[in-house]
Amino acid sequence: MANERIGIWLIGALGGIGTTASVGLAALHRKLIGEQGLVSALPRFKPLQMADWSSFVVGGHEIRESNYATEARQLFEKSNVFSEQLLREVQPSLDEFQSNVRPGTLLNVGTTIESLAGTAALALKNERPAAAIERLTADLQDFKSRNQLSHVIVANVASTEPPVDPAARQYDWKSLSKKLDSDPQSPVPASSLYAIAAMQSGFDHVNFTPSIGSDLPALEELALERNVLHVGRDGKTGETLMKAVLAPMFSARNLEVMSWVGHNIFGNMDGKVLDDPINKANKVRSKDHLLTEILGYKPSTLVTIEYVEDMADWKTAWDHIHFRGFLNTQMTLQFTWQGCDSLLAAPLVLDLVRFTEREHRRGTSGILRHLSSFFKSPMGADIPPQFHKQYDLLEDWADEVAGG
Repeated sequence: MANERIGIWLIGALGGIGTTASVGLAALHRKLIGEQGLVSALPRFKPLQMADWSSFVVGGHEIRESNYATEARQLFEKSNVFSEQLLREVQPSLDEFQSNVRPGTLLNVGTTIESLAGTAALALKNERPAAAIERLTADLQDFKSRNQLSHVIVANVASTEPPVDPAARQYDWKSLSKKLDSDPQSPVPASSLYAIAAMQSGFDHVNFTPSIGSDLPALEELALERNVLHVGRDGKTGETLMKAVLAPMFSARNLEVMSWVGHNIFGNMDGKVLDDPINKANKVRSKDHLLTEILGYKPSTLVTIEYVEDMADWKTAWDHIHFRGFLNTQMTLQFTWQGCDSLLAAPLVLDLVRFTEREHRRGTSGILRHLSSFFKSPMGADIPPQFHKQYDLLEDWADEVAGG
């Protein structure tokens, strides 16, 4: 294991999360930072013999014209994260990672995301779905070959797509594959095309976004056919994490939640994309279903997401919870969550890659149910919505791996 190199292929490589994950990984390579914020670094998981951070190499697909140095500098200047000294020390690694970045696809990403695209991606705008999958697959295989990698894990950290057409769920893999080969219009969005390219390459897939990705019956079938792992959707980093922790408390104490209102503001690229009501609908749905699942009834809820440009990568959420207790007494709980969006998400992406790689070595396939605590809308059947129960699944898996 010590001599093996493992690829992390990021979809949306030069976005805030992709850039932060790459800067963080480069800093971990050089032991310039500690492992705060990294779940896989907890003592609980030390016996699992997971891959060392120095084993990982980064590449990815990106639709914008930029580079890691520029994006990291913008995060530093606008959001006051990183430091100039750190950026100077990791620059050689960022240059290496940059050499592995290739143009992504614009098929079914929606007009808002398409408006961000650079020349290279726009030149491929009208490619057929089959041609796009072939190109994306070739990029992945080239990345593995050039960098002499034992395996590659594809992680989608791109902006949120519009909701998928419900008809996409009607396909099995055979019929979807046939349609992708014969139809000039893709029946599935870009996030699913990336997942198909990963799976057909024999690579695992992690979807950190609310986009549909591999969360389709046809792709679940493909994952088992190609003996690969996949997991998602929508990383749980802030306000929804608090809901998953606090809502079980109200339920356990038999306190009736009458309403739960959450207002979110942030100013990064994801916020700009979510300023489009179509893209926003996908995100709000992902954030809003949790309470009903935990409480067993639906309180009055409101989730707002607003783009405020000067907030940059800092995200603030204000939540107001109105609940009823003994003797019909009405009370409230309020909290404010403020965090740097990319700094909360990026370490979880690295964790997911590391946990996925460890399971890959066991030779299993299908959905990684034990990683559900990382997601707002985890894939798989019979996933408990409460955070502590989801984390129990991760610890049970760790015991199984250590015992094996």
